[in-house]
Formats: sequence, C-alpha cells, structure tokens
Amino acid sequence: MDIILMLLGFALLVVGGDFLVRASVALSLKINVSKMVIGLTVVSFATSLPELLVSLNAALNGSPSIAINNVVGSNIANIGLVLGITALIGTIYVDNKFYRLNWPVLMLFSIIFYYFLSNDNKLSAVEGAILFTGLIIFVIIVLRNSSDAKSDDSIEELTLISNFKIGIWLLIGGAALYFGSDWLVKGAVVIAQEIGVSEAVISVSIIAVGTSLPELAASVMAVVRNEKAISLGNLIGSNIFNIGSVLGLTAMIKPIVVEDSLIISRDLIWMLVFAAALLPLALILKRNELKKTEGFALVFLYGIFIYIVFIP
Repeated sequence: MDIILMLLGFALLVVGGDFLVRASVALSLKINVSKMVIGLTVVSFATSLPELLVSLNAALNGSPSIAINNVVGSNIANIGLVLGITALIGTIYVDNKFYRLNWPVLMLFSIIFYYFLSNDNKLSAVEGAILFTGLIIFVIIVLRNSSDAKSDDSIEELTLISNFKIGIWLLIGGAALYFGSDWLVKGAVVIAQEIGVSEAVISVSIIAVGTSLPELAASVMAVVRNEKAISLGNLIGSNIFNIGSVLGLTAMIKPIVVEDSLIISRDLIWMLVFAAALLPLALILKRNELKKTEGFALVFLYGIFIYIVFIP
C-alpha cells in the first residue's frame, strides 16, 4: 500500500509540474516579464510549499532534525539530482543574471544559514526573520530588474489564455504538487522506518528527495516544453526560498535547535559544495550551458553524498 501511495504521489507531481509550468509561462507573457523571473518567483514558491509544510510540521512536533535536514537535503537534491537529471535530458542555458544576481544570492543565503547554525547550534526567531527579510529584498530586486525583460521564445498560443484559465492551472498545479508530495513522503517514511533508517537519514535523503520531486517535475516539463530558463530559475529560486521562506518562517514561529552534529559538519558542507559547484559547471567546457556532461557530474556527486549518508 505504501508503494502505491508513493507512485500516486509521483504521478500527481508530474501532472502538477506540467500545469504549473504552462501557467507560469502564460503568466510571464501576460505581464511582460522574463520566464527566468517567473521561475525564480511563482514556480519557486509553489514548488517550495512541500518543504515549508514538512519543516513547519516537524518543528512544531518536536523533530528539529527533520525541519532542518529536509531543507538542506532538498537544496542538495535540487542541484545534484534535479538539475543533473534535467541537464541529462536537455541543454540548460545560463544567462548573465545567473552570474550577476541569482548565483551570488544563493551563495550568500547558504553561507549566512551555515553561519547561523554553526555559531550556536540553533536558528533563532531573529535569525529566521533576517533570512525571511533577505528573501523579500531578493524578490523585490528580481521584480524591479524584470520591468523591461521580455520573453525571447514566447509560445504564441499561450498569449491567448485567459487570466481565469491561468488561475485554474495554478490551482490545479499547486494542489497536485501538495497532495502528491504529501503522499509520496508519507509512503517513503513508512518504508524507511520499516527497514530501520534513522530520522536524520530519512530527512536528508528520502524526505528531501520527496519534497524535491515538484522541482524535478516542473524542471523536466520545462525542458520538454523548451522552457529552459524556467528550469534553472526554478531550482535556484527554490533553494533561496527554502532557506529564506521555509526555514525563516519556521524559525520565526518556533526556533530550531540542532540536535545532530552531522547536520553542520557534514550535510551543510555538502549543501555549500553543491551551490558553489554551479559556477564552474556553467563556465567549463561549453560556456553558459549545462549539458549531459555536467548533468552526469552532478548526479554522480549526488550519488556519493547519498552513499556517505547511508554509511553506518
């Protein structure tokens, strides 16, 4: 039954990702901003909702390891697994905003998050407020810089979609992502517990991958629909949202205390490594493109991380 629940959850994630990408592209054409901006905002927020709900629920129910490792593991999976698989499927193009704004902000959030936790082994309400405020500033900067950004490869028929239909697509996509992620995580947790895996390992691996499946579904469907700007923007934006919104809001409601030292000494270091790896990968071989070689490297590195996590 748990396996069936997981499969149904995955199916809903794929459907939700498809609706969300279509609605996001249509919305970008309606309000005359770039698809990268929509990926960094609308899609990123929607696909980060599972992480927010899981982390908030975990913190309120006395499981801080899940609250933190869910985000850390999800950020690692977004780059290593999701971006890697997406690059294996199709070429992802990197624009100048990646170097000027998106990647530097991702690194800034990651480093500040690491400092907050390593400083006193907890994420306080004040620190959560700082992260959330930083996220708001980032979104404002993105929106202001997008005022004259046009879609380069707009899909003509999507310009004819009504606002009502776009809203319906967003609702369907968001609901499918929410329930799909919930079902998949529940099934995965039960199976993992039956084979004797610890809470920390479950949260940084199985739960993290489960809550990252919306990003995978949205990114793969974006590449299939030739909307590669959204797939990269979605992943970078989702990682920023995970730190600023998911952990920021959770800590503001209930401070998060680190109970497992491996979160700081191992998992957070890996999160920083994956975030930092994006820059050289975008520059080596064929500049400004992530292709199959880079995708394989990311997936291979993610496999090493999972292997280390499961070592007794």
